[in-house]
Amino acid sequence: MPRPAASRALPTADETPVVDQVDTSFLETLLGYNARRAALAVIEVFLERMAPYRLRPVDFSVLSLVVHNAGITSRQLCSALGILPPNLVPLVGTLEKRGLIERKPHPRDGRATGLHPTAAGRKLMGEAEKAAARLESEMAAHLTPGEHKTLLRLLRKIYQRP
Repeated sequence: MPRPAASRALPTADETPVVDQVDTSFLETLLGYNARRAALAVIEVFLERMAPYRLRPVDFSVLSLVVHNAGITSRQLCSALGILPPNLVPLVGTLEKRGLIERKPHPRDGRATGLHPTAAGRKLMGEAEKAAARLESEMAAHLTPGEHKTLLRLLRKIYQRP
C-alpha cells in the first residue's frame, strides 16, 4: 500500500528570498572565474570571426600547429595542445576530410605518422590567421602594451607549471 506523501507547507511570499542584484564579489577574487570569463569573451568573438572558415578554436589551433610545424606527430600535437590522444583523433579526421591536412609516414620513426598541411590548408590558415591577428589587436587595444605582455606571461606561468 503506497504511503501518503509528507505534507510540507509552502513558504509564504515574505519568507522566499529574492535576489535583486547578484553578488559575484567572492567569485571575482578567483583566478579560474576570471580566466573563464575572459576566455568566453574572447571565444565568442573568435567563433564569429572564424565562421567563414568553419574553424572552431581547437580546429584553428590544430591547423595552425600543422601549418607551422609540417610533419608534426599526433603525440607532439597532444602535448602542445594539452589534450589526450582520443580527443585529437576526430579533430585530425575532420581536417583531413576537409582536405586541409594529410598524413605522411614519419621519416625517422616507422610507427609514427607526420601531419602536413595541404595547399588548401596553408591558404585557409593564412586567411584565418590574419583574421585572428585583427581580433587579437582589437582585444589587446583595451590593454597597454606592457599589460598585454604581462598578461601573456602570467597566463603562461599558470598553465606551464613544472
